[in-house]
Amino acid sequence: MNTLAQELDRYLTLRRSLGYDLRTSERVLRKFVAFAAQENADHLTIQLFQRWQQAFGHAHRATWAARLGMVRRFAQWLHGLDARHEVPPQALIPYRYRHVRPYIYSAEEIRNLIAAAAALPSANGIRRLTYATLFGLLAVTGLRISEAIALDVDDVDWTSGVLTVRRGKLGKARLLPLAESTQAQLTSYAKERDRWLGTRPTSFFVSDHGQRLTDGAAQYHFAILSQRLGLRPAQRFHRHGRGPRIHDLRHTFAVQTLLNWYRTGKDPAREMIQLTTYLGHASPENTYWYIEAVPELMELAAQRSSAALDQEVRV
Repeated sequence: MNTLAQELDRYLTLRRSLGYDLRTSERVLRKFVAFAAQENADHLTIQLFQRWQQAFGHAHRATWAARLGMVRRFAQWLHGLDARHEVPPQALIPYRYRHVRPYIYSAEEIRNLIAAAAALPSANGIRRLTYATLFGLLAVTGLRISEAIALDVDDVDWTSGVLTVRRGKLGKARLLPLAESTQAQLTSYAKERDRWLGTRPTSFFVSDHGQRLTDGAAQYHFAILSQRLGLRPAQRFHRHGRGPRIHDLRHTFAVQTLLNWYRTGKDPAREMIQLTTYLGHASPENTYWYIEAVPELMELAAQRSSAALDQEVRV
């Protein structure tokens, strides 16, 4: 009989073959399976999940709801192989997802964040260079943090100035044209990175030791810098603390793009599909959400709608 660890390997291989990016799920599920091994459990049960939850440590309800979802999908696959595996019910951790109102950074706040990152202590200079470039790239492209840290050096086409996002949400890939100023910054980073390392790494963004950045490390450094700049209150749990998030850099990019359309007289309805594609959203509805979430955008949309109605009446 295969162990839970062996079944997990099979499960991850199968889902990855379907195009899923499972880095976070793998980290969570391997911890769960390791706990099951400590408990001498050879079948997944509801009680096993509850004991793991108690032993795992502090986390927000939203985080535990996400972890439950990861375990549930694994359990459903196991149950199809052996009915003795139990599937924890979704109601075990009641949680209804709600869009968090985005924090829109000012240009000055973004400049201060990048400057603070450039002053981080670093064993060889790479960490400060990496985080300053990473946060700058997020701000000017709207990339998800998971997409940015997954970039390889070959994903940047220096000739055409195009960035290839191979590991987007739900495994979708897309191409992002880069502004000349962004290309120049990435070129400078790549040269300095390779000079400090003495070699060309596989990953585009690396730590002081030349390893690919992790989501946890990026979130931690972002939270620390946000606290130093007064964007976040001092708090113990840096990664999941209160205040503006790293994902709000993506929100800021999207909102500023929409604001620019309204202010320059462009029709958002015609332009929206471009932004939807650039951001890697599943549908334009996900992009239109920003108009409802940001009061200034809502007001501009109302003004445009009112002007269009007045024109129809005059005609």
